Amino acid sequence: MKTMTCRQLGGPCDLEHRGETADDVIIAQDQHLKDAEQAGDASHQEARDAMKGRWKRPKKSLDWYLGAKKAFADLPDDETSAE
Repeated sequence: MKTMTCRQLGGPCDLEHRGETADDVIIAQDQHLKDAEQAGDASHQEARDAMKGRWKRPKKSLDWYLGAKKAFADLPDDETSAE
């Protein structure tokens, strides 16, 4: 399990997303941005617009996706407590 923040994925806050794969945290980020938009959180609007727009530009989208996957892969695994 690894953790990435909204900010690490291009957003404006430090909400943590945890997942076993980069896709897990990317999906969590997408949902977070959708929820923020629906709640009227203007601070997340730019990131939400960027997320929606990525799929209109496949090359740029792939660059972002591969960068997010590499950043995830480079992270250490989260410490888990056995207590």
